[in-house]
Amino acid sequence: MDQEQIKQKVLNILDHHKVGSLATVEGGKPHSRYMTFFHDGLTLYTPTSVETHKAEEIENNPNVHVLLGYDGDGFGDAYLEIEGTAKLNGSKELKGQMWNERLSRWFEGKDDPNLTVLEIHPSEIRLMNEGESTPVTLDL
Repeated sequence: MDQEQIKQKVLNILDHHKVGSLATVEGGKPHSRYMTFFHDGLTLYTPTSVETHKAEEIENNPNVHVLLGYDGDGFGDAYLEIEGTAKLNGSKELKGQMWNERLSRWFEGKDDPNLTVLEIHPSEIRLMNEGESTPVTLDL
């Protein structure tokens, strides 16, 4: 599989799978939770509150790991392992793009001062379980 084919498979998984796990580092150990992800190219975004543990953990150590794409239908489901760095992005424009009514469970609206967006920039993306030629790493 060449790099363009790998990239297209990665983007396809990002387009069709929104829920995955996000691991941050707390006290030198991983701390994982499920999150909903959106993407623009290979950059991932997920809304959260500035008052969460993950926000504090990312400010202390921006290294994150994301698992995304596994369907749970059985062995061989393609998925992504993404290593990268995250930062809190509270821009009004980005919060507006991420906002939907399902977030009203946690926030008063897109202008809620506690709403922020985690912006994740991958340093490595591995495509897993996509045939005998995987895992393969996308060159970034």
